[in-house]
Amino acid sequence: MNVVARALEIMALAFVGAVGCAALLAAVLYVIDKTQTADAVRRNYPVIGRFRGVFTELGEFFRQYFFAMDREEMPFNRAQRDWIGRASAGAGNTVAFGSTRNLNVVGTPIFVNAAFPPLDDQSASTEPMMVGPHAREPYMAQSFFNISGMSFGALSRPAVRALSRGAKEAGIWMNTGEGGLSPYHLEGGADIVFQIGTAKYGVRDASGNLSDDRLREIAGHAQVRMFEIKLAQGAKPGKGGILPAEKVTAEIAAIRGIPEGQSSISPNRHIEVDDWGDLLDMVAHVREVTGKPTGIKTVAGSMQPLSELFALIVQRGPDSAPDFITLDGGEGGTGASPLPLMDLVGMSIREALPLVANLRDHFGLKERIRLVASGKLVNPSDVAWALCAGADFVTSARGFMFSLGCIQAMKCNRNTCPTGVTTHDKRLQRGLVVEDKYKKVAHYAKGVIKEVETIAHSVGASEPRRMRRRHVRIMTDQGISVPMNELFSRNAEERRRNNLNPSSELHP
Repeated sequence: MNVVARALEIMALAFVGAVGCAALLAAVLYVIDKTQTADAVRRNYPVIGRFRGVFTELGEFFRQYFFAMDREEMPFNRAQRDWIGRASAGAGNTVAFGSTRNLNVVGTPIFVNAAFPPLDDQSASTEPMMVGPHAREPYMAQSFFNISGMSFGALSRPAVRALSRGAKEAGIWMNTGEGGLSPYHLEGGADIVFQIGTAKYGVRDASGNLSDDRLREIAGHAQVRMFEIKLAQGAKPGKGGILPAEKVTAEIAAIRGIPEGQSSISPNRHIEVDDWGDLLDMVAHVREVTGKPTGIKTVAGSMQPLSELFALIVQRGPDSAPDFITLDGGEGGTGASPLPLMDLVGMSIREALPLVANLRDHFGLKERIRLVASGKLVNPSDVAWALCAGADFVTSARGFMFSLGCIQAMKCNRNTCPTGVTTHDKRLQRGLVVEDKYKKVAHYAKGVIKEVETIAHSVGASEPRRMRRRHVRIMTDQGISVPMNELFSRNAEERRRNNLNPSSELHP
């Protein structure tokens, strides 16, 4: 009996010791997780947040037995996010064994390697490009890859601060989004594109109309290089911005010029713009008041309206043209949007970009109007494709969100983002440490630029913007790839045969 009691006593002591060791280990891990700065999930959810990393690592081995493969997730798959994660960490992005990409998927771009590419010491390098030669202060943009519009309000304070500092580090511009100019946009020293949304946040008077005094005040910041008049964005064409009440803090309300604690829904269009003529008048007015290059952001539904815009510009003269057009695709993202608009409205950037570039060039406006492509272009292949298709610049929003630590939780509209990117909950924001994340933003931008330059070098172009449609083939539903210049010429011919607005589909 004494032996049994002794055994039970030893077992109890062992159990208590094991529990004590587990508690001690948990306490140590808790302190480590709360004080580290690299992983927002672990910082916000100490100890238990480690399971996400464990499962992610083990997934590499278990995915082959289950349904979730590297390229099957939406809206961004694991392969895309992993590339951004490695680039943001400044790590190598080489892979082993073979590509997991299915090259037979319709629309897949395949770049045409040169038979005799330039030698390694003749690598392709990016050249600056001027925007707005007719403005009093033209902008010499250094990079073809930049940060798309994301508002302070939709994004958290530390997210904006990290993006601003990272953009400066990488030598790229940062678009404010329609939420106005905050001190956090400016503190990093990056070049800024100020977006004028339909609610005129940041440049509105007491009645909500465009204020010339506020325009001059914003333009007075040397960092503000250009102004972008937003007509539409890809995730919600025909619908204004939506900022839930819980995100309208006193600070955000002051920056935007709206009531605190109330949902803010922008008009679905600029109330003073009824047609293309009004829009060109507004562009000219903003450019005259600010002295800065002024462009527009829109989504293509068809080519006919844009054909009318370009025709009017030719009629009025090149001075009347917007200095740039940012073209968003229907696959673009946002913090909050009605599902039917997000799913069903607006042409994809893959279809719209070549057609709009065709139109611009057909009307002889290639050197006057710079074309900026946006909409789910986050990896080097996406960016290189857009440059081949006719873009002068590419901007990304969600790619840079991933570089900040976004895990695609898809909670942007609920103020519960677990990584602190899109929430104003101070506890959750603590997970996003600016001093760490801004470096990842810069690493990501530099990684994309470097690998696009690598693609350009491979196809024999001396500079990324010198890539042309002949440098990329597009996989068709017939199981064969076709050079992009031939593909769009064939589409144009088919449309001409069917008498469907032939002039809008011409290939230059």
